[in-house]
Amino acid sequence: MTAEPVSPLPASARELKAVIEAERETAPFLLYRDEDGGQQLLALDPSRTRVSIGRRSSNDVVLFWDNQVSRAHVELEQIGGEWAAMDDGLSRNGTYVNGNRISGRHRLEDGDTLRIGNTLVVFRSSTPASTVATHAGGEQLEAERLSPAQRRVLISLCRPYKDSTGFTTPATNHEIAEDMYLSVDAVKTHLRSLFAKFEVGDLPQNQKRVRLVERAFQLGVVSEREL
Repeated sequence: MTAEPVSPLPASARELKAVIEAERETAPFLLYRDEDGGQQLLALDPSRTRVSIGRRSSNDVVLFWDNQVSRAHVELEQIGGEWAAMDDGLSRNGTYVNGNRISGRHRLEDGDTLRIGNTLVVFRSSTPASTVATHAGGEQLEAERLSPAQRRVLISLCRPYKDSTGFTTPATNHEIAEDMYLSVDAVKTHLRSLFAKFEVGDLPQNQKRVRLVERAFQLGVVSEREL
């Protein structure tokens, strides 16, 4: 039985910091894990028009350890400043974006997850249309829009990242409920509001919480000293 792919999303404070720094560079980037489980980030330089992914060493992203990946599996193509995944049928096992197998060219949006063999690759793009961090005034407004209870829930969600160097995930609903003496239903209600305010509500379920933590640190709404 094939093992489930490992999530490439940040799993420690150190990894989260690296992603935030990559976002500040504004260029789109790929986020994935290598054969040892280490986080890898590849910036997609605006001057590049194609990025190849496969098991062969001549690819730009080499996934040699994954025997479910074809030698030439999929290409990412930049067209008019936008990136698209292109699978013309060269790969034996196909390429999936957010769980759906693609055929031909598929336009990528911030947060899209590509499954290539048994490896997950997340496409990140910090364009104004895809992130809440558009300008300083907007960031300040976002912080002011949080109620005291929402902010406490957000801090509790982020708390596992305090001084973390190993694998970390955001706090669960039950952990937040115990931390704040709230019901789990109340925590879920606050989180739904936070997902909407930070514009991560449309992401796949397994990405929402990590991206919310990332946005909270990126915008300065939560700082490490508050955890």
